[in-house]
Parts: sequence; C-alpha cells; structure tokens
Amino acid sequence: MSETPTGSTAAKPLEPPQTGALGAVEQRGIEPVPVAERRGNPMQLFWVWFAANISVVGMPLGVSLVALDLSVWQALIVAVIGAFGSFAVVGLISVAGRRGGAPSLTLSRAVFGTRGNAGPTAIALVSRLGWETVNTSTAALAIVTSVSLLTGTGEDAKSAPLVAVAGVALFVGFTVAVSGMGHAVILVVQKWSTWIFGAVNLLLLAFLVVNIDWAEVGRTPSGGLAAVLTGIGTIVAGTGIGWANSGADMARYQAPTVRALPLVMSAAAGAGIPLVVMIGMGSVLGASDPAIATAANPLDAIRDSLPTWIAVGYMVISFIGLLLSNHLSVYSAGLTTLTLGLRVKRVYAVIVDVVITTIGSLLFLLVADGFYGPFTTFISLLAVPISAWVGIFLVDMIRRRDYDPEALLDLSRRGAYYYTGGVRWSALGSWLAAIVVAALFMQVTPGDVPLYTGPMYDTWIGTNGMSWILAAGLGGLLYAVFGLRSAAGAK
Repeated sequence: MSETPTGSTAAKPLEPPQTGALGAVEQRGIEPVPVAERRGNPMQLFWVWFAANISVVGMPLGVSLVALDLSVWQALIVAVIGAFGSFAVVGLISVAGRRGGAPSLTLSRAVFGTRGNAGPTAIALVSRLGWETVNTSTAALAIVTSVSLLTGTGEDAKSAPLVAVAGVALFVGFTVAVSGMGHAVILVVQKWSTWIFGAVNLLLLAFLVVNIDWAEVGRTPSGGLAAVLTGIGTIVAGTGIGWANSGADMARYQAPTVRALPLVMSAAAGAGIPLVVMIGMGSVLGASDPAIATAANPLDAIRDSLPTWIAVGYMVISFIGLLLSNHLSVYSAGLTTLTLGLRVKRVYAVIVDVVITTIGSLLFLLVADGFYGPFTTFISLLAVPISAWVGIFLVDMIRRRDYDPEALLDLSRRGAYYYTGGVRWSALGSWLAAIVVAALFMQVTPGDVPLYTGPMYDTWIGTNGMSWILAAGLGGLLYAVFGLRSAAGAK
C-alpha cells in the first residue's frame, strides 16, 4: 500500500490535484508535484526567503556576536559569511526539490529508507516547532512592548500576562490564515511583503541608528580568530542550517528547466541581504548597551532608544516581519508532520503544529527566565543533527539525479526505498555516528552553569563551536564511504 498526501493508505491520492489558484486552499500534501504543474522560477524563491528573514529575530543573533567579544565590523563580516553561506546550502537542497518535486524530508526517504527517515524527520519537526515558538514569543513581546509604550502596562510578558496571551493569539491567527492556504498564497504574500515592509523596516531602522551611542560602539574591542569562527558557527546554526531541511518544500514547484545556480543564488541572496541588515543592527545595539544581552525582552532597546510613536511603529513592523517567517515555517512543519506519519490533510497538520507552538510560546514567555539563553541553546543543540543530515543528503545528491515518485509514498515492504527493514543503514548509521561524535565536542549552557560538557569540549573544535561542521563533514564522509556507491541505483 502507498501513502497518500494525508498519510492514509490507498492506491491513489484521495485529494484533488493542486490547481495553484490564489483563492483556493492547497490540497496537495507530500506527494510529488506532477511535472506539468511545476512552473516556478528562482525569483519567486528570492522573495520567499527575503521576506522570511526580514524579522527582528536576527537582532538577538547580532547581540550574541557582541557577547562573543566581536567588534561591530567583525560581526558584519561574520554575518555575511554565515548568512549567505548557510543559505547557499538551503539553495543546494532546493535543487533536490526541483528534481523530485517533493518536500525535503519526503525526498529524504530515498536516502534513509522509509522507516530510517523517521529520526531526521522528527528532528526537522522539532526544529520547525522550535523556531515557530521563538517567532511567536518574540511577536508577543512586540505587542507587550507596544502596549507598554501606549498605556504604561508591564514591560515584559510576566508583568503583563494578559497582553502576552493576546499577542500570541493574534499572531497565531494570522499565521494559520496564510499557512493554511498554502503555496500559491505564500508566494504572493512574500513578494509584496518584501517590498512594502522591507522599505518601512529600513526607514525605521534609520531612526534607530540616529539614537545609537556610537561612541560606545566605537570602544568595542575586536575579538580573535577563535571568536570569529565561533560567531560564524552561531550565525550558520541560527539562520540557514535551521532552514536547510526545508529547502525543497517551496522549490518542489520549480520548473524542471530551472538551473541549479539560480536556485542557490535565490536562497543565498534572498535570505542573506535582510539577515546581514538585521544581525548588523543587533550587533550595534549590543555594542551600544551591554545590558541588552541580559534583557528579558530583546525589544527593550528599541523601546528605550526611539520616540514613542516611532517605537510603536517598529513594533508593528517587527510583528509583521515575524509573521512572514512563521507562516513559511508552519507550512514546512505541516509537510514534515505528514512525512512523519500523521494521517490528516495538510491544512489540519498546520493547525496541529500551531497548537503545539502556542503552548510552547506561552511557557517560554510566562515561565522561562530570560530570552537569549534558551534561544542560543536551542539553535546550538539542533544544529548538530541537522548539519549531519545536510552532509549526508548533499553527498547523496552527487549521484542521484531523480527520485521515484511512487517509491517516496510507498511504505510497504515492496517499496523501492524500504531497503533492509525500512532502513538504509549506510545513511542512518552515518547520521547517528556523526551526532554522537559531535556531541563529544559540545557544551550546553542555557544559563550561567553548563548542563552538559562533552569530554572533548576543551579542544579547538569544541571551544570554537565547530561541532556542527564536524557533524556535517563526518556524516557526509561516512556516507560517501559506505553508501554513495549504491545511491545511483536507489532511485
């Protein structure tokens, strides 16, 4: 029996084909898009990635770079390398989406096996849900800050819990309205939002620049090579790597004639440009006021640095920017949930994911202490297994030029991607080994006291935060040795 888009078992999909109509809810789940319906172009993806990365979430990453003792100029260089480089990887995985016409984690079944793919898929889902929680929490904080400016209520979520809850509810409602509609609506929303809110964002940031204590920024010392490398790792883990396993989700509608280089450039430039701006601004804010790094609300600096009416305007734009990232993340999470085996329609999978992130956001806002500690810990932990998957998936793409659309949905023992008991051990074993080895070089520090320190953390790789790149390199190398020769025949 083969899996339908909703996860049920039947010989053929039960849902009507995707028409691409703007006013219609996308009915397609995870089944490959027919070639006749693949009419996309790389410029569409440029707008998708630009709008998704124009949010205020880039600012905490910039603050974290200054906390690593980097100067603002070093932070900007790190932002360019980390953001453009990591999203070039997203672009490479988009090529697989053009080849197979299916979401990233569905294509991953060809690499890991229909059962062995459950591990990478679960990690991908946790990543998406985690980022959605961060987006929702930050958006709610923007509402808290706005209300505080206008009415004098509490300045953080715990002192204004009703406002925080209302902010979460508002954000979730708008997210479902776009994500539930699907691919065609997302393309239109992302394109126009890039122009409109990108321009307004730059205008409001200009007001913020005028109020920065540039003398204090100029006194920020420069860090050494180790700090720069750690900073690059932080940006990679917090930007492109978090999106890597979603690269094919939107690219599955790209025309078969689209070349690989434009796909890579659309992701790298589309995400890199806004990220460098937002991360750069975060680093400037962090350098101008060291207290920002310990703030419970990362938007405190904006509230304190701008006139009230401008600050409120920026909060609104921040809210919208986070929406543009979140509805794309929720869309991918819905596809990943279906790949994992939830037997519902795509739109219902979106709702399930949103319920989970709503609960997580409320806990994050009303229970957790601080913002930056949980944020950086989250991205550093998930960077390792995702990077290991990226290394293996990219190596597999060297030999694999297409994917069997029927086998991608066939979970039975007769399926071409069932392999040995549903697992392709050359891929899954490489993935697990890469994670275990990389964990030896990690330290998990959400607060002042480390929760975990690997026995190899004191080495150059560990102290410089290079465990994620070790995972990617080792995973890809092991798979090249043990699995690449059979990849070409496992279509």
